[in-house]
Amino acid sequence: MGGFGTRLRPLTLGVPKQMLPVAGPTMLERVVQRLADLGIDEVILSLGYRPEVFTEAFPDGSCCGVALTYAVEPEPLDTAGAIAFAADHAGLDERFLALNGDVLTDLDLEGLINHHDRNAARATIALTPVEDPSRYGVVPVDSDGRVEAFIEKPDPGDAPSNWINAGTYVLEPSVLDLVPRGTKVSIEREVFPELVSGGDLFAQQSDVYWIDAGTPEAYLQANLDYLDGRRDTNGGSAFVDGIDPSAQLSSDCTVSRSVIGRGCVVGSGASIADAVLLDGVRVQAGARVEGSIVGSGTLVGESASVTGLSVVGSDVDIAAGTKLVGDRVPGPEQWPAI
Repeated sequence: MGGFGTRLRPLTLGVPKQMLPVAGPTMLERVVQRLADLGIDEVILSLGYRPEVFTEAFPDGSCCGVALTYAVEPEPLDTAGAIAFAADHAGLDERFLALNGDVLTDLDLEGLINHHDRNAARATIALTPVEDPSRYGVVPVDSDGRVEAFIEKPDPGDAPSNWINAGTYVLEPSVLDLVPRGTKVSIEREVFPELVSGGDLFAQQSDVYWIDAGTPEAYLQANLDYLDGRRDTNGGSAFVDGIDPSAQLSSDCTVSRSVIGRGCVVGSGASIADAVLLDGVRVQAGARVEGSIVGSGTLVGESASVTGLSVVGSDVDIAAGTKLVGDRVPGPEQWPAI
């Protein structure tokens, strides 16, 4: 979870993306709840960006009844480096699951573990089909599920398959022997290809629900999928039809297929459609928010419009009459350097 969440800026300027809510609970809570349902009782969080947000959110060191161990990287170590650092920090010496914290999925984790055991694999990865595999690691397999190659982010049109790395792994501790310590190491570009060369990497294909919620479009979709019945509503959500009970909606406003967070206020004649309002957003009279995301504590002024997958950060004032279409506020010129 050590990434900076740059694709979701400005929402992530002060909050790691895994701590953004998805129809109530945070991404992290939704991921950990699935692990708790499997009977897992300890989760090691590999942290880099804003680790204090996690520790402040879970001061008793637990989430969804699962004990949390925090492994804070002294510097970014890339995917394999982060996994090895976390494992060393926690003294891990047995088989373990590794998951991306911004992936929401209905993957059968127990089935993945069983597939790993049947093949006596050193590592097993979950695969999911996508329309455009060029953004991901493409993974062709043979008839036994043994991985034949691991092709990270192929050029569009050059991918040998549309089955991609779904960001969930079962790993034997011996895999950590392939990771030099104290330096950046990519599990996708370095460790997995080495396992492929030894015939030790297996994969399991599954077309169940899967979404990488790390972009504005995907984050919005992940929220709306709960409203559309594509996901269950576990994880302690208090929402009813996407609206937190503490939200105040004017009798003549219009809200359709939207998630509205705690303490939001929607004024007279305002319209909210296919949108996400995080906690404490105020939408004044006659304003419109459509197909967009508005960060916590933000004010959308009277008769303003926020449309076209606009992303507005936290504690922003959108002046009356402003029209945003596909904009990010504040814009990149105001983002701090990484």
